[in-house]
Formats: sequence, structure tokens, C-alpha cells
Amino acid sequence: MASTPMDLDRPERPASATLNIQRSIPGPSGASTNLSELFKREDLKDGRAIPQVQSIDYNDDGDLLMTSNADETIQLYHVKEGRHEKTLLSKKYGVKLAKFTHTSSSIIYASTKQNDAIRYLATHDNSFIRYFEGHEGPVTCLAVHPGEDTFVSCAQDNTVRIWHTQTKNWQGQLNLKGATLAAWDPSGKVFAVACPSAGTVLLYDHANFDKSPFGTIDVIEQCRNIDTANLNKGWTKLEFSNDGKSLLIGTRGNGHFVLDAFDGTLKAYLHKPNGGTRRLVPGEVGSSNGSGGQGSPLDSSGDCCFTPDGRFVLSGSKKDVLVWDTRAAPNEHKVLAPTYTLPDKREAAVLAFNPRYNFFATADQELLFWVPDPNS
Repeated sequence: MASTPMDLDRPERPASATLNIQRSIPGPSGASTNLSELFKREDLKDGRAIPQVQSIDYNDDGDLLMTSNADETIQLYHVKEGRHEKTLLSKKYGVKLAKFTHTSSSIIYASTKQNDAIRYLATHDNSFIRYFEGHEGPVTCLAVHPGEDTFVSCAQDNTVRIWHTQTKNWQGQLNLKGATLAAWDPSGKVFAVACPSAGTVLLYDHANFDKSPFGTIDVIEQCRNIDTANLNKGWTKLEFSNDGKSLLIGTRGNGHFVLDAFDGTLKAYLHKPNGGTRRLVPGEVGSSNGSGGQGSPLDSSGDCCFTPDGRFVLSGSKKDVLVWDTRAAPNEHKVLAPTYTLPDKREAAVLAFNPRYNFFATADQELLFWVPDPNS
């Protein structure tokens, strides 16, 4: 397919942002962490509502951060320089789940209007490289291979598809009812697919994905004594730790599950004292009007993640950011209370940790950078 110019409206670039340190708070390592409020949307005029951020992603080098937003824009930020890089519009097709490929100037994202194609965009000249067409329902997850130009997509058409960025045709298809989330293990040899309605996570060998899964994690069996409300619904995130030993299932309920990635046993239930955020889970239908204001719930790329060393799990909530040390011993019921609470009155509905730098970001309507306190 020939490249098609992107429907782009270039707003005036805001002046370079500077860190506005609000307060110091205990961080995961015991040092203080600064909450640095950056990048209020200066391009919004005439009292427009601030749109919700639906996803956060970093490039491989960790120096760029990208968000997809409910006003059908993609925002790029330069992390080390602390400035807004550019705004891209996708008004014709909508945008969510924006992900960097292994080339920082190329991204993929899911559509929210017209059709369910996945779009491959060159950000440097704002042109589409190709469309990945085939899904017949809204895409719920995009997971990029850690070392190859391959990615997995889940959608509400009950299929999981494997793609390579160099061709518009999918490389393989799995017919799985209710599969909404996927994740790669750090080696790239295994990918996991979550089927919340069945309460299972399926493990596939990447080289033999057309065969049956080599492993099945029964979340209902492992976690039924901990959380009955979110055993087969409300799943928001699926992620391997970077050492490949643990698997995180984020939920919208009162906690997240950390499972052993090899035998599927429950390691810990990460209890959230104030419950989860107000976002929809992937595949859930809400009354969104596209403005991203309060009262129009949207889904997100997840409110929890491992730190790069695999030791800590961070999670947003209706207020505050919670941190669990996974090396700490849970109680006799496998429940683990937060080790640290990073106070912030705003909801943290989307959260992602930088893969290269000791830094993470949270968002609901405003994007916040959290960095270590250099004076601690």
C-alpha cells in the first residue's frame, strides 16, 4: 500500500518545559522521589476539556515517551531534555494503544473509527507506512516483540494475530474466545495470552505458535481464595518481569496478581487499599463521547507495571501511586500490602516505567513525570 499523508494539524509547539518540583516522597529504593508536573496541554483553547491519556510507551533507548489521547492525538515528549517534541493528529481513524517499534521514528497504533486496522506510521514525515488489516473487531492489546520487528495483537473478534512490520499480512492467527491481553517474555521466545472470561493465561512458543499452548495458568484455581470478584473479569494488564520469573496480571479491583511464570502458582496478591481506577478494561464497552472528560470512561494501556529490575511493582489508583516490594513476604493468605505510598491527590489511571532510566510516568488527564530526588 502506498504511503498516505497523515491528516495532520500542527499546533504551535509549546516552549520547553522545565521541572516544577512539588514535593519529595519516599521512593522504591528508600531514596526520595520528586513528583515533577510537566506538560499541561497548552494547545487546548476555548475552555476545551483536558482529554484523558489512554496509553504511555517509551522507545528502546528510553529518551522518548509517547502518549495516545482521547482527543485523537499522539503526543511525543523528549524525556532527558524535558520538553514536548510534537503533536500528531489521527482524527480520521482515531488512536489508542500507540507503541514504538524498534525504530524510534516508527510507531504502530490501533484505530477507534472507520475500521479496526492497525496503522504503521513514520513520525518524522507524518506518513503511513502500511495498514495491518484483518481484525473484525476493536483491538484490545498490542505487544511488540522485545528484539524483532514482530508484534501480537488481540481483538474483540476472538482472534490473536502475529504480524511482522515488513508485510501487511498477518503471519499467524489464533482463534481464542475472549482473549484481550498479550505479553512477550524478555527472551522473545514465549508470548502469553490472557483470556479473562475463562480465567486463564495461555503460554505459546513463538517458533511454534500454530500448535497448542505449552502451558496454561489457571488463575481461578490459583487465586479463588484471594479475590473472587476479578478472577475472570476486570483484567487491565499482562506483563512479564524482566528476569522472566514472574507474570503480573493487573486488575481494576482491589489488587493485582503476581504469578510464577514457570509453574503458574500465586506469588502474591498486591492489595490496593483504595481500589482501582475508573477506566474501562480492554474490550469493555462504555459511554465515551470522545472528549475524554470525566463521565466518559475510556480504557487504557494499564495502571501497573514491574520496575526494570523486576523487584518492585508500581500501580496507580484513584489517588496516590502504590509500590510493592515483591521480595517482601506476603501474609499467610498471600496478600501483600503496599511497601510505599507515593502521595498524589490525582488519579493515576495509566502508568509506565522507563526501560533505561530511573523514571516513571503516570497520567489521567495530565501527564506526570516522577524522578528520583538527587539530594536524597
